[in-house]
Amino acid sequence: MGQNQKSLIYAFVSRGSVILSEYTEFSGNFNSIAFQCLQKLPASNNKFTYNCDGHTFNYLVDNGYTYCVVADESVGRQVPVAFLERVKDDFVAKYGGGKASTAAPNSLNKEFGPKLKEHMQYCVDHPEEVSKLAKVKAQVSEVKGVMMENIEKIA
Repeated sequence: MGQNQKSLIYAFVSRGSVILSEYTEFSGNFNSIAFQCLQKLPASNNKFTYNCDGHTFNYLVDNGYTYCVVADESVGRQVPVAFLERVKDDFVAKYGGGKASTAAPNSLNKEFGPKLKEHMQYCVDHPEEVSKLAKVKAQVSEVKGVMMENIEKIA
């Protein structure tokens, strides 16, 4: 059970390569790796997953914004992807009006950081339900995900 608590480790929302809000309870270099990956992501709307060091770096790129979560590899892909979808929906609902398009780096941390934490907690606590939803969504969009086994390829 203890393992489960560390399943989702770090998350952020960015506009291009400007991180607007991030959240983690753990220390490690995953945030700098996540940022390096971010700078090399194609700008097209898509989902990307990179594997590194027993972790997956999961990205959802949508309309100029990137949603990222770093997860323990043991979690698989469905929970991180479901988390990103939830965060995206929440973020767009909250900031779709334009505040995010001019927000300064990290300026949404206070407001949106707790939301990232909340979604993380929810997905960690309800993996079955979340996976089910993710499966349904995946079938609908025939997962456009791109798996890259090795972070070296983008580093």
